[in-house]
Amino acid sequence: MNYRLIAVQIGDLFKYSTNVNEINRLAGAIFRFQRESFPNEAITSQRAQLIHDWILSLARQEMNPEERDQLLIRFCRSLATDQNRKDVDKILVSAGVSQEAVNKEDYTLFLKRDFHPEIIRHCKELFLQRNYFHAVFEACKAYNHCVKQKAQSVKDGAPLMLDVWGCDKGVLKITPCSSQTDKDVQDGIKFLSAGLMQAIRNPTAHEPAILWPISKQDCLDILGLISFLFRQLDKAVYFKAE
Repeated sequence: MNYRLIAVQIGDLFKYSTNVNEINRLAGAIFRFQRESFPNEAITSQRAQLIHDWILSLARQEMNPEERDQLLIRFCRSLATDQNRKDVDKILVSAGVSQEAVNKEDYTLFLKRDFHPEIIRHCKELFLQRNYFHAVFEACKAYNHCVKQKAQSVKDGAPLMLDVWGCDKGVLKITPCSSQTDKDVQDGIKFLSAGLMQAIRNPTAHEPAILWPISKQDCLDILGLISFLFRQLDKAVYFKAE
């Protein structure tokens, strides 16, 4: 593992896009050791030198190599945006970090969410490829498809959700729809489902990915919402329309 090369290249990558306080804040949140100084006359940026010192300080720590690699990846990625995350990973892999180690952090993050099995089935690989736009799109399509199947409906999108989840004539029920609370919960699932179709599925179906970017954090949050709706669908009882 060429930590010195990584330290120089990561420092150069972020010498204009971050600041000293942010670098130290991120390092302090990730590392549990004091920064040492590793002067390099070729580095003229204070921010690049600071990143360089933190990475080489990590290299000096006595710990399990796998743990060190994961701390390195976490620190470097914490400096990145979704736009230059691939540049960070390219530097890491070129300097000797295995692709498996690079993917492990995102894989662990994804699994920690304990998503519904349908989310894992349709979205895991897309998420690990950092294809957040299409991960969200596939989750929306999968939810829409499963609702159609369980409700035995030919409708689609928001009209489908407003029809099948309704208290009065809807065929999918998660409450008896007798008390006001029952009705509020049932209507909440109806409007959340319809809102998902309007606000998330339709834009990802009609807009180019480059013009409708979805960040990693937004992707995880949206997948969490769809996972919740899938679990409600699992509990729903089908009542044949009269």
